[in-house]
Amino acid sequence: MADSDPPPSIPVPAQDRLLKLKELFISKYGTAPFFYARAPGRVNLIGEHIDYCGYAVLPMAIEQDILTAFQSVDSQVLHLSNTNPAYLDVSVAFQDIQIDKTKPLWHNYFLCGLKGIQDHFNLNSPAGMNCLVDGTIPASSGLSSSSALVCCAGLATLVANEKNLSKVELAETCAKCERYIGTEGGGMDQSISFLAEEGTAKLIEFNPIRATDVKLPFGAVFVIANSCVEMNKAATAHFNIRVVECRLATKILAKSKGLDWKSLVKLGDLQNRLDASLEDMQALVEEVIHPEPYTREEICQSLGISLQELRSTILSQNTQDVSTFKLYQRAKHVYSEASRVLAFKKVCDEAPANAVQLLGALMNQSHVSCRDLYECSCTELDQLVDICLNSGAVGSRLTGAGWGGCTVSMVPSDKLEEFLLSVQEKYYKKDERRSSLLQQSLFATKPGPGARVLLAEK
Repeated sequence: MADSDPPPSIPVPAQDRLLKLKELFISKYGTAPFFYARAPGRVNLIGEHIDYCGYAVLPMAIEQDILTAFQSVDSQVLHLSNTNPAYLDVSVAFQDIQIDKTKPLWHNYFLCGLKGIQDHFNLNSPAGMNCLVDGTIPASSGLSSSSALVCCAGLATLVANEKNLSKVELAETCAKCERYIGTEGGGMDQSISFLAEEGTAKLIEFNPIRATDVKLPFGAVFVIANSCVEMNKAATAHFNIRVVECRLATKILAKSKGLDWKSLVKLGDLQNRLDASLEDMQALVEEVIHPEPYTREEICQSLGISLQELRSTILSQNTQDVSTFKLYQRAKHVYSEASRVLAFKKVCDEAPANAVQLLGALMNQSHVSCRDLYECSCTELDQLVDICLNSGAVGSRLTGAGWGGCTVSMVPSDKLEEFLLSVQEKYYKKDERRSSLLQQSLFATKPGPGARVLLAEK
């Protein structure tokens, strides 16, 4: 199936989860759902915090997902419920959709997807919906539960209004509309959710979005381990500060080369404009940007702008009061991480005898860069990476935005059981809370399929 094809509708198999969701839907709304929409979570194998800089990433979809049972109704109202009682019911009139950026509550992510489709098609009278959401992706774990919910909502809204978009168009629309909640992401999560295929990871490139199969090496398994430290990237400024630091580095570098810096916002676009290699870009960072943090005043002086212009044209809403920015470290990470992604794919394509060891080394380098240059790790993630490496992994790194969430480790297949037992003992069983979350926190995974619409059985 081509990337331009719309997601297919396929009959629902008689699975316990779907039957249970159907029963809950009937008890909630009085009738059976018409459809189910499913969007998977993802694990990024390598390429952290570089999609919003214009660089390719290398994720794969996982089995854990967001599943929504829904039906269209005559009223222009969304009735939204969750199988998890911790998430409260919400009813919203389509004429009054307001997404509160200061409170990233679960339903706001659904509203992002709904509003994205509504805006894309300029729907003046969208179909109302009754929806019941069920999720198996651990919240705030770095496995893209929020983006999967946005994608699921977009897919459900598309079907309820009898509209069509290709998978690529859906990915682009959902990437844009998640910004309604204030997160300035780059589109990796939404792209892999729609473009994933079972049995293969994907190199995701941007502008335009395109996906290339990456065959992972035989003889190794990828294992996800949750640090059990929750991090919602929309709830703090950490994520958007990094986006802004990369934007500022782009402008400082562009100005040093005599380019129109005001028109450049991404480090990747700057590289393309200069027609330079990634190695050249790293050398340029060393030459132009100093390792010490930049103050707002220094940035304004370097660019020849006022503080008001900095705030209004470059800083995001939740970075207005940030006083210092680490441009050298962020740009160094982005250019080196972009190189590691290409090296990872090259190893997978060529499949040398020592492929597992080479890929593991790239993953380890990625984590060091995330920890030391991008500063998006945390004590627990660093501890978990060390435990994974000491338990037999050849490579281990944080995955997702960081500051909590999960690690992904590459483990030789013949050492998997030994690895799982060791990590359980050393990280989870020594802590009561982690031990209680163990069943959903440590698991081997393989590339799964992308988002789908499922026809409900009558």
